[in-house]
Amino acid sequence: MSFSSPTNRLRDILQLRFSPLFAGLPARTLEGISPRSPWKRLAKVVGYAALRLVGNVLRPVRNAEELRGKVWLYVVSQNNYEALHFLREVLPDAVLVAGQSKQIGRYNRQVNRLSLRRKLLYYGQFPGALVSLRKTEGPLAWRFFDLIFNAIGYYEVYRRALRHYRPRAVVFANDHNDDARALLLACRAEGVPTAYVQHASVSTSFPPLGFNLSLLEGQDALDKYRQCGPVQGQVALVGMPKADAFLHQKNEQPHVQRVGVAINLLDETPAIAEAMDCLLRAFPTLTFTFRPHPNDPRSFAALRQQHPTLRFSDARQESVFEFLHQQDALVAADTSTHLEATLLNVASIYYRFGTHAGTDDYYGYVAHDLVPRARSLSELSALLRQYQQHKPLDLYQRAAYYNATLGTTDEGHSQQRAVRLLQEWLGETPLKNIFQ
Repeated sequence: MSFSSPTNRLRDILQLRFSPLFAGLPARTLEGISPRSPWKRLAKVVGYAALRLVGNVLRPVRNAEELRGKVWLYVVSQNNYEALHFLREVLPDAVLVAGQSKQIGRYNRQVNRLSLRRKLLYYGQFPGALVSLRKTEGPLAWRFFDLIFNAIGYYEVYRRALRHYRPRAVVFANDHNDDARALLLACRAEGVPTAYVQHASVSTSFPPLGFNLSLLEGQDALDKYRQCGPVQGQVALVGMPKADAFLHQKNEQPHVQRVGVAINLLDETPAIAEAMDCLLRAFPTLTFTFRPHPNDPRSFAALRQQHPTLRFSDARQESVFEFLHQQDALVAADTSTHLEATLLNVASIYYRFGTHAGTDDYYGYVAHDLVPRARSLSELSALLRQYQQHKPLDLYQRAAYYNATLGTTDEGHSQQRAVRLLQEWLGETPLKNIFQ
């Protein structure tokens, strides 16, 4: 696809938003991203322009670190930061970078910012882009016109930033958010080398892999990206760098006593409440910890009041590995926490909190026998009773398809492997023939 026109660029930047998977998300989930009412979407557009962008104009960026000529570690979330910050510690010219108003959770103050003040200048493209996208994407363009509006201007502003700062390279941990894809296209246009460090499990709904260098966790990710489209650039399998510090602390409890319940935005509140009621009644001697997704706006105050013994984990303050180290088992639906739990030998069970089928086994964990599925609360209870009596100590071996270093001499040293490959790619050490 040629990216010479704003419309084609926006189609690439927003390709995940125009996918059947995204359009088929539950109405409750979509409402928080793009309201169903066109009037609410219009209000969102006006509010975004008036408050966030005018705020950007009135609040100039002043970074503590020099960005010129450095290796940028571009992050769009708290999870991205946790996946890339190890590079900041070992690459002397690496700096963490995010968009001006991007929320990076507890790390907001620890990243440098790219000004978005000029983004306002490009909103004149919106009417023409909407008309053009309606011809190619049909009703989805109108349904998500607020997302189109939000994406406009990123590419142009980031090209200007690249020309100004001339970074040596940009390292990404996200390949599908609109701002990340806009920066990727801007890097291609400006000739800035790009690398990608996988930060979580991927699916076949992701955009094709299009970086100069991609460091993937394992064969699962590479197989899925090959289904997404042609794989560009060099690819190496490095394992999971963010897990290095925890892999030597695998759970050796032979009986489940502590159970974590991880909730994502797709999980339905009534089904969650029903499951927690059932589990807490059926297993009075087990300790349950409830962990909502960090972006979940629900308070779950009723659960706190109804079940005073239920513990809570704040995903915005406690990392996923810190949480999992306090569990012997995990219950969750579509989340990469299943993989992280299995790597630590925590017994993980796939259970869907609700009836939405659009993302069933989204990451393929059940299909590839990483975790068992419980199709009902009775099956879930039976599996927990089984693990309560005996939890195997070799569950982690199931994750070898997802983590290339598991069971090798590089296990627990993925960060070192990733750094070595990046240094070779950047020309700091001789390049070896170790790519897939």
